[in-house]
Formats: sequence, C-alpha cells, structure tokens
Amino acid sequence: MWELVKAGGWPMLPLLLLGVAALAIILERLWSLRRAEVMPPKLGEEVRNWAARGQLDPAHIESLRRNSPLGALLAAALDVRHKPREVVRERLEDTGRHLVFRMEKFLSALGTIASAGPLLGLLGTVVGMIQMFLGILDHGLGDVNQLAGGIGKALVCTATGMIIAVPALIFHRFFRSRIAGYVIEMEQEATALLDALDTARPAPQVSPAAAAQAAARVAGARPAPPAPARG
Repeated sequence: MWELVKAGGWPMLPLLLLGVAALAIILERLWSLRRAEVMPPKLGEEVRNWAARGQLDPAHIESLRRNSPLGALLAAALDVRHKPREVVRERLEDTGRHLVFRMEKFLSALGTIASAGPLLGLLGTVVGMIQMFLGILDHGLGDVNQLAGGIGKALVCTATGMIIAVPALIFHRFFRSRIAGYVIEMEQEATALLDALDTARPAPQVSPAAAAQAAARVAGARPAPPAPARG
C-alpha cells in the first residue's frame, strides 16, 4: 500500500487529505442528521398538547428551542403565537431557512471533494506520465515491462481520486435527500401546530356597548317602512 502511495508522487498527499476530510464530514453528518436528533419522536404532539393546555410559558419555549431543529422551528412559531397567522408563517419561513443552512453544514465541502477528487487524481497521473516520458527521452525505452509498470504507477492517482470521489458524491446526494425529507415533515408539524393554536385561541368577546352600537348601525341601515295608504 505504501509503495502505491509513493508511486503516485506528491499529488497523493492532497488526495489523502481530501479522503480524510470526506470521511470526517460523512461521519459527522451521519451523527448530526439522525432522525432522533433532528425530529424527536412525538415532539410535535407534545407541543400541541402544551398549546391546548395553555402551558406555553417562556421556560417551556426556551427548552423546546434547545431541543432539536424541529423544536427550534416550533418555538419560533410559539414566540409570535398571538399575532396573525400570516406573521407566524413568515417567522416559520425565516427560521426554516436558518435551520436548513445548519443541517447542510459541510455539505458544500463534501460536494467540492467529490468534484475535485477525480481532477486532482488526473493531475497526478499527467504529472507521472510526463516524468516517465522525460525519463524515456533521457535514457531510451529500456525494458518494456518497466515502462508498463511506470504507466500503472502513474494511474494510481486517478484510481485514488475516483475512490475518494464516488463515496463523497453518494453521501452528498444522500444527505441532501434526507434534509429535504426532514424539511417536508417539519412543515407538516408546523402547520399542525398552527391549527392547534387557532383552535386554542379564544374567540374575541364583544362588550355590551359595542353590541348595542352594532345593532344601532344595522337598524339605521334598514329602509324605513312605507307610509300607510290614505283612503
């Protein structure tokens, strides 16, 4: 193995560094994007029960915000629960964009590794081929078997770049798909919470004076009864 690394030359060093970085990102995202970490089971139902019972004190909301990305989204809705539904939706959209950005952390770097790995491997192969042909120019062809071995060693960089790029690309697409699924489920939970808040919100009470004024306006808007006909 070490002989192959040495055969690849100096381009093998950045390739190996890219491989280590890709492995670290994949492991970190696998741990951070677990379902239990992003969307704890029955959290949405528990928050809706809080809303139904009126247990929405600041301590509950703050603990919910620190719980998970889903908790942070629901806490953002609860912060403005007394405002119109349109305002709550705007707050949910703003918070959702921040949460998606957090969940996509390091994914752009993983995509860059998937794109740069083959190119860097090809560069290493080209450098190796150039060195080999310069040696031929100085010393002649020599042994054909040795020439074939030199070509094989030069292709080590290309193979290494592919080995790094393929898993990086697969996991990049996998994580993006998982985040998209989480976003849809979080939207459903947020909509269910909005419906629960609308149900729990008390209907506006009309004072007797306001009711009398409304009745007077209605009565004033009615047409006057026709005058009785004279015989």
